[in-house]
Amino acid sequence: MWRVKTIGALLLGLLLGLAVFSPALWAADYPKKPITYIIPFNPGGQSDLEARRQQPLLEKILGVSVVITYKAGGGGSVGWTELVNSPPDGYTIAGNNIPHIILQPLQRENAGYQTADLEPVALFQTTPIGLAVLKSAPFKTLGEFIAYAKENPGAITVAGSGTYTGHHLAYLQFQKLTNTKLTYVPFTGAAPQVTAFLGGHTMAIFGNSNDLVQHKDRIRILAIGSEERFAALPEVPTFKELGLDMTPSIDRGVCVPTGTPPERIKVLEKAFLTIAKDPEIQEKMISQGFVPKALGAEEFRAYIARKTDEYIEILKELGIE
Repeated sequence: MWRVKTIGALLLGLLLGLAVFSPALWAADYPKKPITYIIPFNPGGQSDLEARRQQPLLEKILGVSVVITYKAGGGGSVGWTELVNSPPDGYTIAGNNIPHIILQPLQRENAGYQTADLEPVALFQTTPIGLAVLKSAPFKTLGEFIAYAKENPGAITVAGSGTYTGHHLAYLQFQKLTNTKLTYVPFTGAAPQVTAFLGGHTMAIFGNSNDLVQHKDRIRILAIGSEERFAALPEVPTFKELGLDMTPSIDRGVCVPTGTPPERIKVLEKAFLTIAKDPEIQEKMISQGFVPKALGAEEFRAYIARKTDEYIEILKELGIE
């Protein structure tokens, strides 16, 4: 009897060990409880809008609740720090933004995370960044804006979201390329950034393309950061057209903490790509001023590596090491 019990205990231990280390079993038992989806910015911004679009579809695909929670601050770093300190079990995910997740660890000793701590799952959209002023502003063209900035160093205040983000980088590049001095005013997300600008609290904004599309009747867009003219704003020239070699934009995707089982990442990747590749979803994104993307985990990882090299070069050109 003793031997039977001992053999039974050994078999049970072996099965439990397989359950822990077998990727297939990780996936077969996942997900079984609600998933927390961290948005590292305020409600109402681009990350929030897309997460809200995805939420009911993710719940239908995954069969569990998806709970959206906001962790704004530090240009996203507060949310990403919380993510990397969460259990790597696939039950905590976060929106991630490029260039933020690359620039912040490069430029802040206390960013709270490293780029490599964020395991890519999928990339699903891009927004070119444009420079805009209110319709009541005296600047009719980018040339007039630059001339005023040169004559009045620091007088033009420009709204952006966070520091060492896409908006902040656009501001730094613009100053370097035009030999001007602006005053950057960072906000905790795109929603408060846009509200402040529309309320006249800043003279200009480096804004995301969908915000520019949404408010185009109230603002004058001087230039946009797409390679070619942006389909939703065909009358707006690109920075490149106007002689400035800059194409600022923000890419958005979703990530998990490093150490998350690969098979669980596969489950999430499939769910997000199913949504991202849906023609109806893509059509809605385009109409709202987003550029749809659909990169899986491996493509996303390679993309981050390429963009890291690109942004390191930009920082060198700006004299920021």
